[in-house]
Amino acid sequence: MTAPDALPRDADTLPKLLLRNARDRGGEIALREKEFGIWQSITWAGYAERVRNFARGLVELGLKKGEVLAVLGDNRPEWLIAQLAAQAIGARSLGVYQDSVALEVHYLIEFSGARFVIAEDQEQVDKLLEVRDEQSGSDGHGHHGLAGVIYYDPRGLASYPRDVLLGFPEVEEIGRSAASATEADFESWVAATRADDVALLSTTSGTTGKPKLAMLSHRNLLAMAHSFVSIDPMRSDDEFVSFLPLAWIGEQMIGGACGLLVGFALNFPEEPETVQQDIREIGPHMMFSPPRIWENMVSDVQVRIEDSSWLKRQVYGWALEVGYRSADTLLEHGRQPALLAFRRALANACCFFWLRDKLGLRRIRRAYTGGAALGPDIFRFFHAIGVNLKQIYGQTEVSGISVVHRDDDIKFQTVGTPVPGAEVRIGEGGEILTRSPSVFLGYYNNEEATEDALRDGWLYSGDAGYLDEDGHLIVIDRKKDVMELHDGTRFSPQFIENKLKFSPYIKEAVVFGGGDYPFVTSLITIDFANAGKWAERRQIPYTTFTDLAQKSGIYKLALEHTERINADLPESARIQRLLLLHKELDADDSELTRTRKVRRGFIAERYRLLVDALYGDSDAVEIRNRITYQDGRTAVLQTRLRIAAPENA
Repeated sequence: MTAPDALPRDADTLPKLLLRNARDRGGEIALREKEFGIWQSITWAGYAERVRNFARGLVELGLKKGEVLAVLGDNRPEWLIAQLAAQAIGARSLGVYQDSVALEVHYLIEFSGARFVIAEDQEQVDKLLEVRDEQSGSDGHGHHGLAGVIYYDPRGLASYPRDVLLGFPEVEEIGRSAASATEADFESWVAATRADDVALLSTTSGTTGKPKLAMLSHRNLLAMAHSFVSIDPMRSDDEFVSFLPLAWIGEQMIGGACGLLVGFALNFPEEPETVQQDIREIGPHMMFSPPRIWENMVSDVQVRIEDSSWLKRQVYGWALEVGYRSADTLLEHGRQPALLAFRRALANACCFFWLRDKLGLRRIRRAYTGGAALGPDIFRFFHAIGVNLKQIYGQTEVSGISVVHRDDDIKFQTVGTPVPGAEVRIGEGGEILTRSPSVFLGYYNNEEATEDALRDGWLYSGDAGYLDEDGHLIVIDRKKDVMELHDGTRFSPQFIENKLKFSPYIKEAVVFGGGDYPFVTSLITIDFANAGKWAERRQIPYTTFTDLAQKSGIYKLALEHTERINADLPESARIQRLLLLHKELDADDSELTRTRKVRRGFIAERYRLLVDALYGDSDAVEIRNRITYQDGRTAVLQTRLRIAAPENA
């Protein structure tokens, strides 16, 4: 399949593709959800029928063309049913991250002017009722704000007020029994949808403040899908597991647009805790995840190998060495000597096959990472064990993707080459600029930001990078985050952070340097689970996260890893001092975005005392935390945090 110059008139919107799939492959499985340990299936015909009924129900309730329907919850069939139903009548869908706190939900609902919200369960309904109460208090009636909340998990909601609450099946029944309901009405609504209609309001990552809402049209999403599929063909009998938030453009990119274009099945895990086992059961053929998922997999493997027997550690070590050599040779030369190929086959039979099966990657043809930079060490690991992992570069504003690795042209330090129909060039100050049919229409209710991002048809990404001699794009970092070191060298803190996170005992790292800072330093948060197991194996007692993070053994682990990293860095870019943070970085505290990107500027201000101490003369810093108990009593806890310096700084 190649990217078309113009989308076919009968398949230029997502609802039209749904009806095409229902007509052409009506009895095939479209959606599969695990409930009570059993996979429940929905065919394409059943999928279209539920969308038809829900769309009619929304019209009966008063949702109009151009208005906004928000969805808040975990990935479930109801999310996509509601989204497509809204799009079918010309409304817009807004995805909200399920772990958003009430304040964030309030901002997005208010700013978008959402008329109805689909909520998963009692937890999400509570956030939305709080929003409605505040709207009612502000205008006296609340009539011009949130009109209704529709939930799809009724547990705990029996005693809730029914004036604004409706169950998902109730809305479907309203649509099914509507006096005006005929098959023709729904099909006429779908036929009236246009490629340039806004399909999604997609939240940006919000690394520098509140997220903006990118307006993505059907044309944007489907142009991206056609381009993607033209590079990496997908099949209608493929399986894809949808476990990352559908509020994220990456999940909408493959699970939404590509899924409807190609017609493959989407699978929804039972619970977040069962994702790994559910992935193993399905055995997906493709997978797209941000770096944190791949980093977590590597950390899990490393820790499990440490806990295994001597023989297994020896076999794993030998196999990994062979895997690295084989992967490097194949990527550099496109082939490998017969002896190395034989050793690779042996390593696969005795180690890698079982490892991939354990990770749920046994049937993977292609795996992708995007949303942030992935360290080369992680990349090499997956290619060593036989996973065809490729980097994607894009952003919400370009419908998810503008650059990707080709199967036969992968470089660990790059993100690949432009997809068909996309142009990439480097602008002033090394900024990456993109032009393609997938570039968004603009930011919702934010003309100033739109004018700053879109100029003469080019999207100004805010990322810094350059093109190598083979036309591969190398992304350095966010333009505003690139460090200029004291010797004039420009360097990426994200590159150092990714190398730090290759350790299974380091979960997050924030690097500072350049500008007013005379040298490079780092705040590090430990991986509590992995570091805790390490301490337990050595009978090192600890109580809390803060206590464990200040143990000398844990500091030694961090220092040893940092010294190995420093050996590969230019002298001016080496980490000279580090501090293990007393708490985990948390999106609820605004320290991370909902996609787990570090908000460096916010952290620098919030932990100003610690950052200043890293550049001071002391080897420790004292912090005070005020805590409030349920009975109103308060207490101040004082903690002394150590500052350490690698020997080869």
